[in-house]
Amino acid sequence: MPAVIGQPAPSFDLVDQNRNHVTLDDLKGRRTMIMFIPFPFTGNCDAEGCALRDGLGYIESLDANVVIITAHALPTIIKWVDEFGFTFPVLSDYWPHGEVATAYGTFSEERGVATRSSYILDADGIVRDIIATDSLAVAREHDVQMAALAAV
Repeated sequence: MPAVIGQPAPSFDLVDQNRNHVTLDDLKGRRTMIMFIPFPFTGNCDAEGCALRDGLGYIESLDANVVIITAHALPTIIKWVDEFGFTFPVLSDYWPHGEVATAYGTFSEERGVATRSSYILDADGIVRDIIATDSLAVAREHDVQMAALAAV
């Protein structure tokens, strides 16, 4: 069943760019934004990641977590993180391919990638908002995501 507003977010255990396991339980206790991206090293995904990087001070002032999840392999994620200087966790949903994105209802079987969706969770891991675009080519508005995170 996909993630639904008002319901607990699907749990996960994924590896980040430092090869650390990150679980949904690790994120509980603080509001959280889980941002799925389709393609590292593309204009929109790079811009969305950089907006998070550049706005990390604001996110931290909210006492919030942010993680990006992509269905790409860890070596791609490591290179992407290093190139753009991301200090927040970027998680690999590579194998089983797209399993977490599928659990959240944001995996495109046709393209083999996560669609552009963000899930705003409260400190208990309950989904409070979902921000998505209808097209992989359309970026999410950073200000809209930050407002949703602040509203939790």
